[in-house]
Amino acid sequence: MCGIAEEALADISIPEKSGFRRFIRREPLGVVLVVAPWNYPWLTSGNAVIPALLAGNSVVLKMAAQTPLVAERYAEAFKAAGLPDGVFQFLHLDHAQVARIISDSRISFVAFTGSVPGGRAVQRAAAERFIGTGLELGGKDPAYVRADANLDFSIENLVDGSFFNSGQSCCGIERIYVDKKLFKPFVEGFVRLTRQYRLGNPLEKETTLGPLVRTEAAESVRAQVRQALKKGAKALLQLKDRPRSPYLPPEVLIDVDHGMAVMTEETFGPVVGIQPVKSDEEAIGLMNDSRYGLTASIWTQDADAALSIGERVETGTWFMNRCDYLDPALAWTGVKDSGRGCTLSKLGLETFTRPKSFHLRLTA
Repeated sequence: MCGIAEEALADISIPEKSGFRRFIRREPLGVVLVVAPWNYPWLTSGNAVIPALLAGNSVVLKMAAQTPLVAERYAEAFKAAGLPDGVFQFLHLDHAQVARIISDSRISFVAFTGSVPGGRAVQRAAAERFIGTGLELGGKDPAYVRADANLDFSIENLVDGSFFNSGQSCCGIERIYVDKKLFKPFVEGFVRLTRQYRLGNPLEKETTLGPLVRTEAAESVRAQVRQALKKGAKALLQLKDRPRSPYLPPEVLIDVDHGMAVMTEETFGPVVGIQPVKSDEEAIGLMNDSRYGLTASIWTQDADAALSIGERVETGTWFMNRCDYLDPALAWTGVKDSGRGCTLSKLGLETFTRPKSFHLRLTA
C-alpha cells in the first residue's frame, strides 16, 4: 500500500483543451474512524489505518474489547516513527459510545469490520449525516470442487481454509460443494486429515486447534450443529466435546441442505458442511443461494471454466485453487450482506479520498 500510494493518489490528468488547465485531485476526507474486530486485530485494522493515513487523513482507532492493547501499540509505534501528535489517536469505547462518535461532526468516514448486526448499527448511526462508510461484514464462503480438481491438493487446502483460526475467519470456508464423482473420496480424505487436528491450549506446542473467542460463540456453533442433525445431517467426526466451553472440536457434516442454518448462516467456528452436486449449474445456484458474498473458490484444472463460472458467482473475491487469502494488490470487498466499499489495492487508497475538480480558464 505504501509502494503504490504516490501513483494511486496522484492528480488525474484530463486531455488537454486549449485555453484551460483541468485535472482532478484526490483530497483526504478528514478524520477517519476505524472500528476493528478481535479475530485478526492487526491485519484488519491495518487495512484501514495505513491507507487512511497515506491518503492524508487523521485516524481514530477503536479496537474490539478483546484486543485493546493493539490500539495502544499503534500509538507507541507512530510516536516512535515521528507521526505528528494527534494524527493518530485511539479510543476505548462501548457500542453506545461508538454511535455517539459517529454522529460527531468531526468524523468524516467510518471504516468498520465486524458482524452484519454491527454493520447495520454503524449505518444507522451514520444515517443522519452525509458521510461514507466502508463495511466489511460477515461471510458464508463456499468452495466448489469440480470433477477435474486435484483431489489431494483440494483436500489439504480446504481443510486448512475451513479450520484455520478455529474457523473464526470472515473469509474462511464454511460450505463445500463437491462434484458427485469425487464426493466419496473427497469426504473420506477431508475427514482423515481433519482428525489430525489437536484441540487444546494454544500455548502448548502440540495444539493445532485452539478455543473459540468465548463460550457463547461456541454455544452458537453447537446450536447450528444440533439443528442440522435434527433435520437429517450426519456428523462424521463426533469427537468428545465439553458443553459450555469455548473449546470446540472440529466437525464435518454431510447429508446437508440449504434448509439448515449451518449451510446458510455464518457459523464462525470449526464446522463445515459438504454437499454433492451434479453440475456447474447446480454449484453456481447453491453458491449464490446466500445473503452473503465475501469470497468463493473453485477447485479445478480448467482455468477457462473457472473464469466463466466466476463471472456468474455473486462474490467480492473469486479464487481458483486457493481460499482464505488477502492479496494487497487486489480490492478486498463484499456484496450483499457481506458489506460494501473496499480496502487494499489502488481502490482501497481511493476509498479514503474525495474527488475535487480543478477547472482553470487561462486568459491573456
